[in-house]
Amino acid sequence: MGTRSDKKARQGQVAAAAAAADAGAVPRMRPVCAVRPGLTRSFGPGVHDGRVRAITAIRDKWVNGTVLHYFFFDKASDGSTVPLADGSQHFVTWKGSDKQKKVVRDAFAAWKALPIGLEFKEVASADEAEIRIGFMRGDGSWSWVGREILNIGSAERTMNFGWDLTNDFDTALHEIGHTLGMHHEHQNPFAGIVWHEEAVYASLGAPPNHWSRETTHWNIIRKLPEASVQGTQWDADSVMHYSFEAGLIKAPAQFAGGIFPPGGLSARDQSWLKEIYPKLGGTATFPELKLLESRPLSIRAGQQIDLRLNPAASRTYEMRTFGTSDTLMVLFEDIDGELRYRTGDDDSGEDRNAYIKRRLYKRRKYVLRIRMYYADRPGETGVMWW
Repeated sequence: MGTRSDKKARQGQVAAAAAAADAGAVPRMRPVCAVRPGLTRSFGPGVHDGRVRAITAIRDKWVNGTVLHYFFFDKASDGSTVPLADGSQHFVTWKGSDKQKKVVRDAFAAWKALPIGLEFKEVASADEAEIRIGFMRGDGSWSWVGREILNIGSAERTMNFGWDLTNDFDTALHEIGHTLGMHHEHQNPFAGIVWHEEAVYASLGAPPNHWSRETTHWNIIRKLPEASVQGTQWDADSVMHYSFEAGLIKAPAQFAGGIFPPGGLSARDQSWLKEIYPKLGGTATFPELKLLESRPLSIRAGQQIDLRLNPAASRTYEMRTFGTSDTLMVLFEDIDGELRYRTGDDDSGEDRNAYIKRRLYKRRKYVLRIRMYYADRPGETGVMWW
């Protein structure tokens, strides 16, 4: 899960950064991730704050048990170039070396080994992949967050690594963390960080990042909504937390000399992911939802139910939730033991119920997964197919 810097090395980093600050030098950040800003979700006037908070908490998370397919772009340079922020030109290539790809594969394996209920599978075609990875130098390292990647065209990257990963396992862990629905931990509203804002803008605007003020604000200064973070505690050891040199943090005072996460997945990273995506048994352990059976959804906000569907005839079927609730409902087909996504519906923040209409086939096996965002009256929601 990545090597942890020893205490003496971190103390040396703090001392060097503090000396530079005392000498009047502008602190220089190492290359860092610039997460892609997603679409801002708006809600109607009838959606009260408690319901908004419940939806915000898990709206970018996957239904547990999803198989996320990843693909490495193999586009070699075609001779074209793009201008970089420092005025130089860079050949366009999204292709990474075998060593770089191995680091990313190992990072996927590290997340899976926690263990969690999600699965990761490498595929040979961008059309088959939800996660599409490039290694374009000079474009920074970044990822879209969680289910936002489903809105990105199959010819486009959902993740990029902009520098050599050979000795930087944590960057691979970090970007995959974004794809799993994790946000930057230093933007946790419970951290209480007060920035020397102009120093932060100056540091990130300088080499090697060359960030605009807008990018710096989005990735560092901006506080996340309280509902989007897990619990009410700040994890300065998280793999989702940047390192910060001296001179950037005004408060808490003990971090004026900088923050240097030790590397790897923190204990809280691990417990949080296992809570959101608990390890699952095989599909045989899922209860069957009988045709025309109205089944109560006895799950709380953030929880999920997995149900087997066994169609007796090949025809078009309908599936719907009932009751005043917000849910994400997703249909998978079991193909040789792998659940493949077929369709889904998210009714969160809307005054309707999740609904799927789909042709199913006799003797094929399906799984219907429902994740609860919010229930106005717990115990008074249900699901049926017909």
